Amino acid sequence: MEPVMEPVVADVRIETDLLGPLAVPASAYYGVQTRRACDNFNLSGVTLAHFPQLINALAMVKQGCALANTELGLLDQKRGDAIVAASHLLLQGQFHQQFVVDMIQGGAGTSTNMNANEVIANIGLELMGYERGQYQHLHPNNDVNRAQSTNDVYPTAVRLAILLSHSDLLAALSRLQAALRDKSHEFADVIKMGRTQLQDAVPMTLGQEFGAWASTLGEDIRVLASLSELLKEVNLGGTAIGTGINADPRYGKLAIEHLSRISGFTLIQSEDLIEASSDMGAFVLFSSMLKRLAIKLSKISNDLRLLSMGPRAGINEINLPPQQPGSSIMPGKVNPVIPEAVNQVAYQVMGHDLAICMAAEAGQLQLNAMEPLIIYNILESMRLLKRAMMMLDERCIRGITANRDACADMVHRAIGLVTALNPYIGYENATRIASRALKENRSVIDLVEEEGLLPADELRRLLEPRRLINAIQDTGAW
Repeated sequence: MEPVMEPVVADVRIETDLLGPLAVPASAYYGVQTRRACDNFNLSGVTLAHFPQLINALAMVKQGCALANTELGLLDQKRGDAIVAASHLLLQGQFHQQFVVDMIQGGAGTSTNMNANEVIANIGLELMGYERGQYQHLHPNNDVNRAQSTNDVYPTAVRLAILLSHSDLLAALSRLQAALRDKSHEFADVIKMGRTQLQDAVPMTLGQEFGAWASTLGEDIRVLASLSELLKEVNLGGTAIGTGINADPRYGKLAIEHLSRISGFTLIQSEDLIEASSDMGAFVLFSSMLKRLAIKLSKISNDLRLLSMGPRAGINEINLPPQQPGSSIMPGKVNPVIPEAVNQVAYQVMGHDLAICMAAEAGQLQLNAMEPLIIYNILESMRLLKRAMMMLDERCIRGITANRDACADMVHRAIGLVTALNPYIGYENATRIASRALKENRSVIDLVEEEGLLPADELRRLLEPRRLINAIQDTGAW
């Protein structure tokens, strides 16, 4: 009896492009141009799949363009419906693993656009009852990319990806601000010393200190929210360089109308599509705001580390919640690991911003070929900042406690108290008292009483803690 032979199933399919034939994994929904990009750009190791919102944005753009082309009769209903359906599956989170191109790539984003075109085409082919790679029935360029260029699809999708990620960033920032505000109320009655240039200054409350952090983050909430409007102006319909070549004059605005409905954002077409195709100004401005936020978060983290120094040989005004043992050799040591991690995220975001500035400046003529680096760094900065703020909120701020006695003792011993007496004893006397207090290790109060510069009851009144801090907290200013 002859043995039964199992059918041989090829593990590759052959696709052809400008450079010739190339083997593509048979199981892949991407095609030949994506495969070449994977071979060429093995750089960051971070693929498009790392940023789901970018894939969703690409799917929305392709869906909106297909609807416009179908409505104008430039794409037949069967092909148009297949593109829309395939894009919808991407929006449901399916096939994201097929977006395999490195975020950093040559070609101004062409590989990203073609990755999307090929995946959508092959999903659509299967929905139509054909095999992957049978592009005569639904073609990545002729159909999925109809009336489009990477140079208008990619920037539009990127702006949309930032908008889709924007709300999560603001939500994390708002929660962190709320946690700081809560602590400002909790510590409203904790009198402590303020410091300038790391030297004792004048009294304040710990609540005021936390309230100031809440206020400064509130500024960034407002500015970041307003910047989203810049990103709603897109160059879709400009095609290659903004002239709209190969596109129906009606197509661009119609595609943007569909895209606005699909995305939920009110998008508008740029007035000057040539300018919009080459200018990276909106990305530079948005990145600068991310850098500003990073700087503020790093400053707050530095302050938290300083105020928690000790526990016995430092400032020790606050206690950070312990998160892990701090040393492999020093028993009992607990380090401020959460603020330290936030510091490092901040430095990375600052580095991203520098790279974005350099890439934006490096654009030539009608296109900026460095746009992939710009996009990668913006999306990565947003991701890192969101996670850092969530970590700082949940694993640090909410668990902070005050060392009330230590704060009060420092105020009592502080030479800075003499500042409040300047109007009553004169600058020269105040200077002498401060000098004596430092040299003799005595309190300002004792020395003023000793020299008879003020009656005891008047001195006590002038140095009453609430009078010193001129408390203005709980005003709802943040």
